[in-house]
Amino acid sequence: MDTTFSMPGYRPYEYLLVLSPHEDLRQKIKDVKKDFFEQYGVQTALVGRPQITLARFTQLEMMEERLLHKLRLISMGLPPLKIELNGFGSYPTHSIFINITNKNQVKNIINGFKDARRLMKCGGENPYFIEDPCVPIAIRIPKEVYKDAIKKYEKKHFSGRFIADNVLVLRRRKGEMKYMVLEKMALQYLPVHTLQGELF
Repeated sequence: MDTTFSMPGYRPYEYLLVLSPHEDLRQKIKDVKKDFFEQYGVQTALVGRPQITLARFTQLEMMEERLLHKLRLISMGLPPLKIELNGFGSYPTHSIFINITNKNQVKNIINGFKDARRLMKCGGENPYFIEDPCVPIAIRIPKEVYKDAIKKYEKKHFSGRFIADNVLVLRRRKGEMKYMVLEKMALQYLPVHTLQGELF
C-alpha cells in the first residue's frame, strides 16, 4: 500500500479557479437549476455553485503556498470585466448551460492563468483550462431528457450581468464532494513593473 499521500504535505487537493456572480444573480441561476430539477429530475442540476469555471487541476498540499503566490500575481495583472449572460445553449446531447455573450474576454482571463501551468501540474496530471466558458445548469443529462429539455430551453429567456473583479480559488480534498473557498484574488490590471516589484 502506498502511504505517500497520507504523509503531511503529500496530500493531493483538487482546485478550481472560478468567477462568481453577485448574490442576486447567483440566486436567479439557482432558481433556474431548481426548476430544471423539478421538471426533469436530473440530480446534477442541484449540485455545483452558479459560477464560471476557468480551470481545474490537482496539486499537493506542500506546493499550495507557491501556487497561490503565482496566482495572486497573475490576478493582479488581469483586468476586471463585465460578464453578460444571455439565453441558453447546450453540448449535444448531455448538458445545458447559460450563454456568456462576451466569451472571448473570459478566455483572455483563462489564458492569463496559463502562466501558472507548471505549478498546476501534479505527477502526470495536467491542468484543464476551460475552452468554452459558460454557466452550467445541468450536466450528464440522459439523452431522451436532453431532447425534450433543449426544445424548451432554446426558446427560454434569461439575461444577467455582473462585474467580475475577483477570481475565487476553490479547493477540496481528493475524493470529497464539496469545494470550499480557499482565497479570493482581486483582478486589478496593475502595470507590469508593479508586479515585478512584488516578485522580490
